[in-house]
Amino acid sequence: MKQALLAVLRELEEFGKTNDAATSDRSHKMLNITHDTGVFLALLIKATRATNVLEIGTSNGYSTLWLADAVGERGVVTTIERAPHKIAMAEKNFSRAGLGARIRQVNDEAGQFIASRGNGEYSFIFLDSDREHYVDWWSSLQRILQPGGLIVVDNAISHAEQMEGFIRRVAASEGYLSSLSPIGNGELVILKEAAS
Repeated sequence: MKQALLAVLRELEEFGKTNDAATSDRSHKMLNITHDTGVFLALLIKATRATNVLEIGTSNGYSTLWLADAVGERGVVTTIERAPHKIAMAEKNFSRAGLGARIRQVNDEAGQFIASRGNGEYSFIFLDSDREHYVDWWSSLQRILQPGGLIVVDNAISHAEQMEGFIRRVAASEGYLSSLSPIGNGELVILKEAAS
């Protein structure tokens, strides 16, 4: 990772912590992933050579920058966000980091967007959004993830109660292997097994 990008990431980490501590309004919190989660996501993307990545929940773009750096020059990260002020903030951060060309920002409701995508369109999906919707999105997520692809879900330990239904649904789905990693706020990693 280039030093210039690392400097932007460190600045955003500090901004996120300071901002979130100063407000009780959830819509104005950044709720960024942890640094070690960023490293973990980058490692998974590079190991699987994923080039078409979908992120649900952009916020200020901190996690998106980890994803965009990891996909390399041939990759694209599509990131979904509804809050206009966060979309604008993220766009500036992408430009400052020099990774704007690898990132496609979409202002849409995530469930609607996911339902509109093609079969096997993504090789890697990162979920960091409204956990109560994950169960409803599961059938669409299965369809748009290519065989051999991964879904990583943030906050799987920190918000375990909210994740229970989704984790049960994944466990009951044939052809998927999942593991809970105690990195950051807990990362649920789901593999769509390729047909043998």
